[in-house]
Amino acid sequence: MGRPPRLGDVHRGFRRLWLAATAGGLLCVGLAVVANAVVVLSTADDRTDDAALLERAQVAVVPGSRVNPDGTLGGVVGERVAAAVRLYEAGTVEKILVSGDNGAPEYNEPEAMLAAVLAAGVAPEDVFTDYAGFDTWHTMRRARLVFEVDSAVVVSQDPFLARAVHLGRAAGLDVQGYVAGDAGPPGREVLARVSGFGEALLRPDVVGGPALPITGDGRTSWSEADRDVPGVTGTDDGGSPAPGAEDPPAS
Repeated sequence: MGRPPRLGDVHRGFRRLWLAATAGGLLCVGLAVVANAVVVLSTADDRTDDAALLERAQVAVVPGSRVNPDGTLGGVVGERVAAAVRLYEAGTVEKILVSGDNGAPEYNEPEAMLAAVLAAGVAPEDVFTDYAGFDTWHTMRRARLVFEVDSAVVVSQDPFLARAVHLGRAAGLDVQGYVAGDAGPPGREVLARVSGFGEALLRPDVVGGPALPITGDGRTSWSEADRDVPGVTGTDDGGSPAPGAEDPPAS
């Protein structure tokens, strides 16, 4: 039989565990600090709340956020849509791309955003929809790969905008950020920036789909249901189906 562990051995074991846990915690904190600093500081010159300082761009990209059960916009995404419409009316952008989650039949962010943009008086042919904008990386990367965007203004609230601009650059866009409002303290965005920092480095695949050039008619990107919006005439060719999970991934 082996000898029972001595008290000193137990103490040394706990000490090693404590040191390892402390080192791991410090490493995680250090990574979060570095990632947040890179994302925020590297995009500082390309973010503004003054529309007059923005350069003209092809499109305002509007990332999705929560919509209400009745299909109306939540406060966060409502601010984004309103800001994008202002940029369009001012001639700062030529088109609007609304991008969001359409992962469940009963929940459709792009559809609600499209309805709000059209209600604001934007020409239907100037509004594009991305039904596979499951997160900010998908939104920005698909803007480049599927919608063939070169220059964009991404519209979001202050805590989230730095990450959106950072990911837009990594996606290959000439991108500026326009502050749609202030959503309060960063909160979980501190961790989201760490994730975004990793996505910008690794550039994971996103859901693919047929090319829908931003220079064309936005209605070709609408779903069949959205082309039936009262008072809106669809394209002659019937447009393209909404991108879905069955589409091959795009690098």
